[in-house]
Amino acid sequence: MNVQLSPLVAPFRGERYAAPRQSALWAPPYDVIGRDERIAYAARDPHNIVHLILPEAPAGRDRYTLAAERLAHWREAGVIVPDPADAVYVLAQTYALPSGERRTRVGMFAAVAAESFSTRRVRPHERTHAEPKADRLALLRATRTNLESIFLLAPDADRALAEALARVTASAPDVRGELDEVDLRMWVVTGSAGQELATLAGRGPLYIADGHHRYETAVADASSRGGDGRLLGLIVPATDSGLTILPTHRIIFGAGRDSKKLLAEWSRWFEVGRVAPCMDRVERLAEIGRGRTACIVAFPDGFDVTLVLKRDAVLDDVPGLGKSAAVRALDVARIETLVVKMILLTSTATPSLVFTPDARAAFGAVHSGGAAAAVLLNPTRVEEVFAVADAGDVMPPKSTYFIPKVPSGLVLRPSP
Repeated sequence: MNVQLSPLVAPFRGERYAAPRQSALWAPPYDVIGRDERIAYAARDPHNIVHLILPEAPAGRDRYTLAAERLAHWREAGVIVPDPADAVYVLAQTYALPSGERRTRVGMFAAVAAESFSTRRVRPHERTHAEPKADRLALLRATRTNLESIFLLAPDADRALAEALARVTASAPDVRGELDEVDLRMWVVTGSAGQELATLAGRGPLYIADGHHRYETAVADASSRGGDGRLLGLIVPATDSGLTILPTHRIIFGAGRDSKKLLAEWSRWFEVGRVAPCMDRVERLAEIGRGRTACIVAFPDGFDVTLVLKRDAVLDDVPGLGKSAAVRALDVARIETLVVKMILLTSTATPSLVFTPDARAAFGAVHSGGAAAAVLLNPTRVEEVFAVADAGDVMPPKSTYFIPKVPSGLVLRPSP
């Protein structure tokens, strides 16, 4: 028996800040905001979205209830107002790479079906955890509103979606502002034009880039409560020239590691080389990683080595590498298993592992910051994310770092 599914992507009647200048009202997603950052965003404006997505309450008050009361007050006071019609919201984010190069990523906010992954219309690549899902579910049930968006990728092989979005961005935006050195422009697209964009975005499966916990939270809420079974998502075509994934480098703290012993072990799997002192490490890593798994390992004595997987290396029987061929082919899975874990195990002292997308920070932590080692990786590619999701598998933790992050506060979606 065939079950008729609702459209994967649909326009919705959003709510937005009424203020003409809104930069001080926006914030990054809740899960990348630390304690100090939360204080800073909250201080920018009493109506900054962080007061809703990361609510704080005095002793004896439930913070989720407080967020719901605050949102209701903002609505009554006209701080946040509903748009007059259903729409999709096209967003352009212009940002700088660590190299200084500037790019613009274009996507669209829309209402995305929140349904079981078994339908295969929305596909994950990460494993989720109970605690953050419980937190987001409590906030969603209290506010009955999608206060921020998840981030999804649409394959868009024929570039029809990317070209349609580009036509929208050729006109003057409805909203303009800046968040953390990222320039933001947004267009409200209603009527048949908005529906056309929604149809193009929903032609095939969507892949979650960021926001797995919030997606599963929306599914759990819909299954227990009913409602329209949708959530707010920013959909970006995979063909968009501004789509960027940064690598997440590993920094290991703890007692010093025996580099000679490690090199002897790694020579079973890798061609081992040295990095010249004057050579740019990131450029060198990109060069040796073309078509092959590679990394650079930095030690405190300035002894930086290149590891390039041997062409005849057989990895089928390596334990813990991953259950699917798609995961076993990932640079990050191979390096995590054959390099990072080996560093962690070469000392009896309890190590700690820190992640960063900043290569300079990784090297600085080793050469002057007391870290035992750092492992630099090349970025995961979009097609690799798709392959893992298509295989029904999950990537190792911290495999992708999409930039820029999707801003919170540009548009809200009531969840009936």
